[in-house]
Amino acid sequence: MEENKEIQAEIQEQETVEAVEEVVVEEAQEEVKEGKKPQRKSRRRKIETVEPTESEWKEQVVQIRRVTKVVKGGKKLSFRAIVIVGNKKGKVGMGVAKAAEVIIAIQKAVADARKNLVSVPLFNATIPHMITGRSGAGSVILRPASKGTGVIAGGAVRAVLELAGVENILSKSLGSKSPLNAANATLNALKSLRTFKDVAAVRGISVKEMLQK
Repeated sequence: MEENKEIQAEIQEQETVEAVEEVVVEEAQEEVKEGKKPQRKSRRRKIETVEPTESEWKEQVVQIRRVTKVVKGGKKLSFRAIVIVGNKKGKVGMGVAKAAEVIIAIQKAVADARKNLVSVPLFNATIPHMITGRSGAGSVILRPASKGTGVIAGGAVRAVLELAGVENILSKSLGSKSPLNAANATLNALKSLRTFKDVAAVRGISVKEMLQK
């Protein structure tokens, strides 16, 4: 008896489904005859794509070295990364960091560089005057250049100048060949630059009078 009841219930459900389908088909046919387009429910969801905005800050890895530290029980291996960060609009900085992995060392160096940014006074895509920067046993000489000269530099000095936004300059690295000393010396030189307005204010004259002299 129970089996017969279940069979009858299934038959009734099937009949109701068929009846509903027939009604839907008839309504669609009537809409087509009347010239209406059958409405279909679209289940597609609109996916909003947000394009990532490019950051104005550029990063350049100058050096990655494997360093060891002697501790109790042996040597501790780690990596040291030197990274230059700049926006090519007069802001540049250098970061140094150590970590057990290269990627983590670079990330820490980038964070350190953004904390130590230097403002560079640019004049016609070059520096206002000649200057020498020093760091440890290394020194870097920077000279302004005319338009079309380009960045005459190499290694860490070139990375710092390009990310600072300098397009025409002459440079010479003396003494230590260490990238860390060269980058530090370049930043020291850029930090010591003075604008025409600052010099004129110290002398107590106008910029026009100073340039005429």
